[in-house]
Amino acid sequence: MRALVVEDDPGIASGLSLSLRQAGYAVDVCGTLESAWTALCVEPFDAVLLDLGLPDGDGLDLLTRLRRQSDRRPGQSSLPQRDLPVLIMTARDGVSDRIFGLDEGADDYIVKPFDPNELLARLRAMLRRASGRSKPVIEYGDIVVDPATRSVERAGLPVALGGKEFALLLTLLQAKPQVLSKARLESAMYGFGEGLESNAIEVHVHHLRRKLGESLIKTVRGVGYFVPQEPPAAKPADTTGGL
Repeated sequence: MRALVVEDDPGIASGLSLSLRQAGYAVDVCGTLESAWTALCVEPFDAVLLDLGLPDGDGLDLLTRLRRQSDRRPGQSSLPQRDLPVLIMTARDGVSDRIFGLDEGADDYIVKPFDPNELLARLRAMLRRASGRSKPVIEYGDIVVDPATRSVERAGLPVALGGKEFALLLTLLQAKPQVLSKARLESAMYGFGEGLESNAIEVHVHHLRRKLGESLIKTVRGVGYFVPQEPPAAKPADTTGGL
């Protein structure tokens, strides 16, 4: 999962980025409205954490621009996802401020200073709503994924996954049955400037298949990877005694 932090205070941005990365998110930081809009137009994100008091304007202007998308510029081939989840984080604590932000299209609103754990919980809830889930965990056949604890079980037994393996699994499960290209998966798992080996996705897919079953992730050659809408039927128990 990839988050864009729009925050001009270097200390806050650094601390928030650290918390998000420790929680398994790929993170990019922008300190102005214009740089944030450019990032949204060229890279796919799963969520935006938006400060309001920015050097070149009010963060609500970015939110309005995102929701309405009425200002495509000459030569611009793409625009951000209109319904991209947005969490406002600001020192404006008035009830009228919160109401206005939510009515302008924000999905949630948290007042500074805040506990990083609360922000992470709100982010998880926001992403859960965006994906149409009500349960805090994701169940797929005998696999159970808990985004809050970053834990995975298969048939009731814990499965140890690396950070990037977990991020890849979560991205594919939340997108199922959509086929995601290698480039899209890389964007979800790695921020700007992060080191990335050319075969990283293939290696992570191989590890997930080995740990969670070969049938979990399907390959569309030359296109990408996907998790089927429905898990494969469980094989019946062998009652023949091996005869």
